[in-house]
Amino acid sequence: MKKWFSLALALMLVLTLAACGGDSGKSGSSGSSNDGAGSGDVYANDDGYGEGRLGDTVHSYFLDFTVNSAYTTDSYAGFTPAEGNQVLVVNMTVKNTFNESITMWDDDFWCQWSSGQEAEDFAYAITEDGSDLPLDTISDEQLPGEYDLSVSEERTGDLVFEVPAGDGAADGNFEKDFSIAHQEYFVNQQGAEEDGNTFFVFFTANHQ
Repeated sequence: MKKWFSLALALMLVLTLAACGGDSGKSGSSGSSNDGAGSGDVYANDDGYGEGRLGDTVHSYFLDFTVNSAYTTDSYAGFTPAEGNQVLVVNMTVKNTFNESITMWDDDFWCQWSSGQEAEDFAYAITEDGSDLPLDTISDEQLPGEYDLSVSEERTGDLVFEVPAGDGAADGNFEKDFSIAHQEYFVNQQGAEEDGNTFFVFFTANHQ
């Protein structure tokens, strides 16, 4: 999978790996925000987990991100999902807080929803198809499949997902509860991948 964590310099590895299991290098961290629409700061707790809501700023090791708004719809900029599905549009702001430029990819964030089974189902943005190359966007409002963020630069745009419409869609009861997930990744001195903290932003998306 495409990951921007490979940008971390070898000299930073000891520091970054030390931060993986804690609070992403921040002090006074919290694993979750206030319930409902948030406007707080979210850091990973000692278990490596952070949970937020709409409007919260999530602080990971390399970046900050905020889920500003979300809605579901039947189509987006001419894109129509498969039968039984709908489109989830998530507006996000991403800011580079690392000490060098980073490259963002469309699989750095993914969408999850409850499937009614033990595990949750998930989807990547429609610019991701499992290949090593980003797909074209279909709207100027979308975040591209690949883009660079310089130091302290931030960018706002839409991530677009194809998700289930839900069993009650025929009666207007669309699937509406989702989360956006993000996980830190690092490369150790042996070149192996190491998982860092994991963050989730939970929200309800109304159908438009």
